[in-house]
Amino acid sequence: MDNQKLSPKGCILVTGGCGFIGSHTVVYLLNEGYDVVVVDDLSNASEKVLDRIDTIVGDDAAERLTFVRADVADKDALETVFDEFDIDAVIHFAGFKAVGESVTKPIEYYSNNIGNTLVLVDVMRDHGCKSILFSSSATVYGDPDALPLTEASPKKACTNPYGWTKWMIEEILRSLTIADPEWNVVLLRYFNPIGAHPSGLMGEDPKGIPNNLLPYVAQVAVGRRDAVHVFGNDYDTPDGTGVRDYIHVMDLASGHVAALDWMVGRTGCEVFNLGTGKGTSVLEIIRAFSAACGRELPYVIEPRRAGDVTANYADCAKAREMLGWEAKYDIADMCRDSWNWQSKNPNGYADSNEA
Repeated sequence: MDNQKLSPKGCILVTGGCGFIGSHTVVYLLNEGYDVVVVDDLSNASEKVLDRIDTIVGDDAAERLTFVRADVADKDALETVFDEFDIDAVIHFAGFKAVGESVTKPIEYYSNNIGNTLVLVDVMRDHGCKSILFSSSATVYGDPDALPLTEASPKKACTNPYGWTKWMIEEILRSLTIADPEWNVVLLRYFNPIGAHPSGLMGEDPKGIPNNLLPYVAQVAVGRRDAVHVFGNDYDTPDGTGVRDYIHVMDLASGHVAALDWMVGRTGCEVFNLGTGKGTSVLEIIRAFSAACGRELPYVIEPRRAGDVTANYADCAKAREMLGWEAKYDIADMCRDSWNWQSKNPNGYADSNEA
């Protein structure tokens, strides 16, 4: 694709667009008619994702996708992208995301996640592009005082450096809109993204031991791991295990496009929760995944993990009322699609023989 726009809907830069949430959002953007430029250094993603995206969206839509392998913290590389493409808005996913690793590598997490954001908005400002949609997290709410969490719930102390990077980047972007009223910022606070593309061609492919529950459960289901480790069964919840708001990654992707459409012509800073509004326990997830894969999955009860909250789920009324968006998939759908992906790709993208 040259730098002439092929689409009247505009050109969107997606940082970290080869990652789990980023890749599904790119599919949604292409299907909705946007031009997309993906910048990803592939440090925690596979370039094979791009072939899968092309297969899913078809040749015509794939023409509107450009991939640039670069670190978002590389200012010269970003300058080149903004010089070559007339970028209308940015969706910013790029960042390190393993909660446990962030505790052992705080310098790397603060430097990478906050540093690349500062470089990105500096280059955006220089090129007159002042619309950014940021991939934030419900982790900024900390241990909640009351449920469900609304966008007005207080931001509280985070329990790990990963969470603090989301917390701080939100404040950095909010400060931009105060300093310069031309900025147009949307902060999307995700709850717990799971699932996979219904085709089974794309899904979550974490490097090393999965940090999140669902990929771990899926790896137990395909025999890569012996049993699911359940951290704590003495919480004040119906079955004693932690409760979270799980959202299908395709619902999350559609939420980004709804927010992007809503942003057109606006300025200021707005926050939206993206979740289902329903809490599901760890044991309920294991049961639902067992049903999806057709066998009972073994699990082991372990002591609680430091920093885990008892329960966490969203009030998504604001997104429904202002964006016209709400989650459509339920837990059974999420587990079905996750199993479809994992069973077809037992070792993730490493199974693929594609170039």
